[in-house]
Amino acid sequence: MISEKNIEGAIPFSTFNSESRRLRRLKAIVAMANDRAIGLKGTLPWHLPEDLAHFKATTLGNPIVMGRKTWESLPRRPLPGRRNMVVSANSGYVAEGAEVFGSVEMAIAACPASETPVIIGGASIYKTALPYCTDIIVTQVDTTVPDADTFFPELSQEEWKISECSEWMTSVKGLKYRFVSFSRK
Repeated sequence: MISEKNIEGAIPFSTFNSESRRLRRLKAIVAMANDRAIGLKGTLPWHLPEDLAHFKATTLGNPIVMGRKTWESLPRRPLPGRRNMVVSANSGYVAEGAEVFGSVEMAIAACPASETPVIIGGASIYKTALPYCTDIIVTQVDTTVPDADTFFPELSQEEWKISECSEWMTSVKGLKYRFVSFSRK
């Protein structure tokens, strides 16, 4: 198993605080409905080609950190042009084409400080990583998902501010959406 101590250039996750945030950027990217829904039975509740293109453009060239369920939900694995990092509590889990870590902390610690890891889900991975994130990139989908079973954590207005917000756009699929970027206050 990889340890924080043997990764050259890594900032130990155990020391991650407001001071180290200035040294290390950590982003999360998510597509969510107005009710913070992000999943329904292991899949996205919508298909927005524009969001998928935005996701690719944002994450390309960066390490991406995801949970096992997110990894298994990907139609093609690994995602090309990115260091795929999968978090699983199962020490014997194998994700072909990706690196497997026992915790979010270990995955992030495995990234040199010169890299900006991007958290891509799912819900428990977001919940663990958000306290350490410096930025959140949201595709807000103008809908609610009554049967949703997976949600993004609520963001505190005391901790986060909107740094960018696009106009509402209409997808080729007919759904309205916009891109909203948050940065930590």
